[in-house]
Amino acid sequence: MSVLTVHLADNSYDIHIGADSLDTLGRLCEQIGLTSRAAVVTNPTVNRLYGSTVRTSLENSGFTVSVIEIPDGEEHKNAATLSAVYDALIEAGLDRKSFIVALGGGVVGDLAGFAAATYLRGIPFVQVPTTLLAQVDSSVGGKTAIDHPRGKNLIGAFYQPRLVLIDVVTLSTLPEREYRAGMAEVIKYGVALDLAFFEWLEEQTANITLLEQECLQTLIRRCCEIKARVVEQDEKESGLRAVLNYGHTFGHAFETLAGYQQLVHGEAVAVGMAVSARISCMLGHCGVAEKERITALISSFRLETAAPHAEREKLAAALALDKKSCNDTVGFICNMGIGNYAVEQLVPEKLLALSGLEV
Repeated sequence: MSVLTVHLADNSYDIHIGADSLDTLGRLCEQIGLTSRAAVVTNPTVNRLYGSTVRTSLENSGFTVSVIEIPDGEEHKNAATLSAVYDALIEAGLDRKSFIVALGGGVVGDLAGFAAATYLRGIPFVQVPTTLLAQVDSSVGGKTAIDHPRGKNLIGAFYQPRLVLIDVVTLSTLPEREYRAGMAEVIKYGVALDLAFFEWLEEQTANITLLEQECLQTLIRRCCEIKARVVEQDEKESGLRAVLNYGHTFGHAFETLAGYQQLVHGEAVAVGMAVSARISCMLGHCGVAEKERITALISSFRLETAAPHAEREKLAAALALDKKSCNDTVGFICNMGIGNYAVEQLVPEKLLALSGLEV
């Protein structure tokens, strides 16, 4: 395994990236001083595939393990599911020396992390992401949250994991749709922060599509490196970290209006990036050729770039609830060419006008 450290003073932690590495979890938890009971929060599909390996690894290192299953899907990342997790933690007897393991994708990681941040005013947690989206983005950086009917991730906390363990082999059981959706978060890093990585993605599209393992480990490590460096400079998104939301302003709005069911997160972000590239071009931050190059890379991974139909008033309202909004304007992330970014303060109606969307 390769190891990458996120340097955050007292909140520093390591990201371990490898293949067939789930059985090392117990030893790694032991090495960082975790003790007592562990609650593995997962969903039925992931539990069936990897729950036994994770549980055995933890038990072999002396931990008492409980497994808590939550329903699969973004529509279940809500207060009702969170309450059920609290109930299960209490019934399992977890105390302040215990810890939570988030085994699954972004929904599991976000919700389990928020449970850890708030249960008994905070207990440790470990991220074991099993989707591409979670491995390159949501498992790193300490953002935890649940959704509200009026907006995505509106209720949450910054709470760093103690450890992240990424096993690329888990991607072999990921549905193709989820794998492709995860590529949206990968592309985001290249567009907004790293031209060389963007060019590498263009060159390696075939190998990435075929899940070539060495290529995947390179891809995941580079995404984690970029995100770690940003988080180290701005842990709680007071400035620089907002760049990691490139494509998310419109993406989150489309997700919200679809009731968190018709689009998975990465698909919504892909559309949001295409809209962002168009707005960036309209504002003079990039040329038409660069806009088309961004759209072409998104499309090369069979991700949609055309926005779903939405009522203008509802879309404007969803944009206004963006977490980067302040004083009635949204801090909108634009791409400057490819590999750099700019932030524009724009009201939702201006965003809609620049987007060219038929709403």
